[in-house]
Amino acid sequence: MDVTQIAQLLNQTLSPDGNVVRTSTEALDRLSSLPHFPFALLSVAAGGQNQGQRIAASTYLKNFARRNIEFNDGSSSKVSKEFKAQLMRTLLQAEPSVLKVLVEAFRIIVVGEFVKQNSWPELVPELRSAIQSSNVISGGANCEWSTVNTLTILHALVRPFQYFLNPRVAKEPVPPQLELIGKEILAPLLTVFHHLVEKCGIQAVTANSTKEVETEKILLLICKCLYFAVRSYMPSAVIPLLPSFCHGLVSILGSLSLGNGDTLEEEYLLRLKTGKRALLIFCSLTTRHRKYSDKLMPDVINCVLKIVKCSSNVSKLDFLSERIISLAFNVVSHVLETGPGWRLVSPHFSFLLESAILPALVLNEKDILEWEEDAEEYIRKNLPSELEEISGWRDDLFTARKSAINLLGVISMSKGPPVGGSNNSSSASSKRKKSEKNKKTNQCSIGELLVLPYLSKFPIPSDATASDPRILRDCGSYFGVLMAYGGLQDFLREQKPSCTTTLIHARVLPLYSVSSCPPYLVAAASWVLGELASCLPEEMSADIYASLLKALAMPDKEDTSCYPVRVAAAGSIAGLLENEYLPPQWLPLLQVVISRISNEDEENVILFQLLNSVVEAGIENIVIHIPHIISSLVDTISKSIHPSREPWPHVVVRGFEALAVMAQSWETFMLEEVGQNDSSEKQASSQAAIARALSALLQQAWLTVPLEAEASPPPSCIDHSSTLLRSIILSVTGSNVIIELKLSELLLVWADLISDWHAWEESEDMSVFDCIKEVVSLHSKYGLENFIVRQIPHAPAPPVPQRSIIEAISAFVSEAILQYPSATWRACSCVHLLLHVPTYSYETEGVKQSLAVVFSRAAFSRFRGVRSKPCSLWKPLLLAIASCYLSCPDVVEAILEKEEDGGFATWASALAFACTCSSEIVLSAKSEMKLMVMTLVKMIERLLGVGNPNGGLLRDCFTSLLEAFIRLKELDEEMEDEQNVEESEDDDEEEEEGIQDDDEESESEYEETEEEFLERYAQAASALENGIVEEGDAEDQDLEIELGNLEEVDQQRIVASLIGRYHHALVRGQSLSSQLVSNFINAFPDYTSFFRQSI
Repeated sequence: MDVTQIAQLLNQTLSPDGNVVRTSTEALDRLSSLPHFPFALLSVAAGGQNQGQRIAASTYLKNFARRNIEFNDGSSSKVSKEFKAQLMRTLLQAEPSVLKVLVEAFRIIVVGEFVKQNSWPELVPELRSAIQSSNVISGGANCEWSTVNTLTILHALVRPFQYFLNPRVAKEPVPPQLELIGKEILAPLLTVFHHLVEKCGIQAVTANSTKEVETEKILLLICKCLYFAVRSYMPSAVIPLLPSFCHGLVSILGSLSLGNGDTLEEEYLLRLKTGKRALLIFCSLTTRHRKYSDKLMPDVINCVLKIVKCSSNVSKLDFLSERIISLAFNVVSHVLETGPGWRLVSPHFSFLLESAILPALVLNEKDILEWEEDAEEYIRKNLPSELEEISGWRDDLFTARKSAINLLGVISMSKGPPVGGSNNSSSASSKRKKSEKNKKTNQCSIGELLVLPYLSKFPIPSDATASDPRILRDCGSYFGVLMAYGGLQDFLREQKPSCTTTLIHARVLPLYSVSSCPPYLVAAASWVLGELASCLPEEMSADIYASLLKALAMPDKEDTSCYPVRVAAAGSIAGLLENEYLPPQWLPLLQVVISRISNEDEENVILFQLLNSVVEAGIENIVIHIPHIISSLVDTISKSIHPSREPWPHVVVRGFEALAVMAQSWETFMLEEVGQNDSSEKQASSQAAIARALSALLQQAWLTVPLEAEASPPPSCIDHSSTLLRSIILSVTGSNVIIELKLSELLLVWADLISDWHAWEESEDMSVFDCIKEVVSLHSKYGLENFIVRQIPHAPAPPVPQRSIIEAISAFVSEAILQYPSATWRACSCVHLLLHVPTYSYETEGVKQSLAVVFSRAAFSRFRGVRSKPCSLWKPLLLAIASCYLSCPDVVEAILEKEEDGGFATWASALAFACTCSSEIVLSAKSEMKLMVMTLVKMIERLLGVGNPNGGLLRDCFTSLLEAFIRLKELDEEMEDEQNVEESEDDDEEEEEGIQDDDEESESEYEETEEEFLERYAQAASALENGIVEEGDAEDQDLEIELGNLEEVDQQRIVASLIGRYHHALVRGQSLSSQLVSNFINAFPDYTSFFRQSI
């Protein structure tokens, strides 16, 4: 293979011309099928003309490996020994920029070859030899290999072992590959690490440090490798060396300078990263490997206590330095949760509270600057809530404040050293009586003894002290106090309600009455109320909501934005509602929320989410206001809609979501209220008003673009729009309403939108399917223009036939069957609906045939992917094809044969199997059995018509027909029995609910042990791997399929006709089970004469 040609093509991939890049990439893709192509890429990566070319070769090789090197259990290796050897040589010699990319290709191969298959025996010995002979390890100046390169390779090799490899095993042993790495490489490397630390005489790195960057990189890489090795497992060869290794980590952490502000020198940044990795190792040792880490805890605690003491400098530190302080707090939290750790940490509680935790919580200059310049970031870091836009704590928002709050919560809950013991003591403790539990909870906690008394020392700002400079300076400290209260929810939940009542009344709510209170404190106070939602007494509801509403309506001040205050209040109210802590009056809350919704997009997003929570929590209390709220929101949203804009603004999306929630809540509530009062006329009037408002909004969004124009409305909010459209449809009381609301026009646009919508899986919202059902029902009642056949557009538009509503819907349904496993049940239910419920005339039979073709092709294609083993998806797919077959037998049979040779027999055999008693597929609904009986009758007639009465498929189909017919009669009898006992079951419901409540209460007291947790997840992993996973919701599998006109078919008549006409071929010509014949005659004595010879 010409390496020069590949090098030229790689150069062209770097061109700014998109056409050149596309052409060269296509040429490389064609060459990639040649056996020596990856070798050529390695040659270019090692000796290309320039760095760009070498990086391009490495990148293409990485992507090539990702596409072509896939390993399954038992599959043989696809990577030659020669290529692996050349890859190793290239990695050892690569420059840093190339190594960074090329090592990713190496990692992909390692996962398949070494981790999964253990089929690279020479890898560990070769890498060990390379490390030993590298420049820093061997001490030679002219060594061929770079130590940094060898350790980078080791890092990629160890990285896959950071997680457990076999989730099916509850207690997985250390993989032999990792044991080998630990013995041959990691153990000797830890000795090298210890010598490097001693040789360097680790000192505090300053701005004038001359420490070699290479040494710092080596220390960091060794720490990374050890972290991945011990994060889940513990290699036996590493255990004896842990004390010396941890001593080295403590020395490194002790060399950090966390009080001098940002230091950006490369050596110091590497040292900080090493320190961060050291703390992560301590966390892993404490949480995963107590057996080996308990003796190390004294040194670890002494080290991290010195670090957390630097929390007062957090405002001066960069992100990485603050991350180290955050991790140090985390280490203390993990150690404190162990018995030996409690004894080590408890003497330092006062020190931690006064010198570490509170200094990390106080308001600082960086916070105020962030409040003013990036309020959203401030909110995410300091005022997280349940609202989606400000959800946190996120992984990229590690802060010392967050970790300090978490540690304070752990300290406050502490009542003494945890009691360790054997399995017997654990079993005994799990069986202790409630009285013993109550006795234990009476023991005073550190929260009562130390935390609350300490926090109470800080005076709360008031109007009387507003002019005192000392009090104003203390506002930052009181901010820290509020943050601390927010971390005490678990502690307060165990206290008497009066404790929380006193705290809130004395230390939080007064802030809302201080005229000159800084907004930072009001925002923090609002956040605290949301955090403590689960332990707030009911009698405080009025005061709490009054305070939060005041914060929610707080206007901006002259020089300070109060946006975070309003967001914190909104998040807290949502949290309170989520915890069923409801307001005494709903109207004031609604008035404030609606009045705040305006044209300020960023704030509207939050308010719309809050409105969703309000509606969902209090629909029965606010239902009377829903029509007015919807009308008001439609006016606001319509001002932000730009039909030609793609996508819609985020505030419009959130607005549609809020409208959808209200429309759905209104519908649910109204259904429950039907028959309970006499205000049906008023309800109908309100429903009509809602429908007019929603129709006007959708018209503005969809119909402002001419239907004949090439431009179409943007596919935004299709899921929520479907909910709104369904609400409009449910309000229709006559054909005149359809015209008034322009429903036909709206449905045309909606159907076209969903037909080209390929993002259903992002939302997995079932509202589209619900809307399809209502659309078909509406057409059946009143008839819709353009539903089955679309009218040809008037001039000047070209007279080109366009898709009708049902044809566009069918495109979405077939796509859902093919692409979205979780939608398969709902999509297949729509197949029956669209084929059988509408009435097709002679002129429109072609449309019905086209639907049958589309649906059968999609369902059979999907069935082929799951037919290897019977599963839950068999039933909806087989029944969908059955509906298509009943509609157009010859056409569907031809489609199945075209899709696969013998496709019709494949489907027929599977359908027959599904009806047998031995099948894992359960046909429980009467409509399913009816459809199955009709389909089997049709198939048997078809098989008899081709002149093969003795075929095995015919026998299977007839046997299944008899079983299905018996089961159909049993279902009729069961339904009659259920109706007879329904009243008695209703009487027993209340008593059963009471018993169930008691059971649930006792279950809630039981805490799952670690062993039980691991065993449960191992079983779940086995089920997933074996393919025992149900697609879609369980309720989707219980959907009753719509048969439309087929409901009128007399099942007994068609079965009797079939047996009467063909009993010679069916009964006498087939070897039927005597038990089956006996069961059939017992169920249907009238058929005895046909089966006399088989009895």
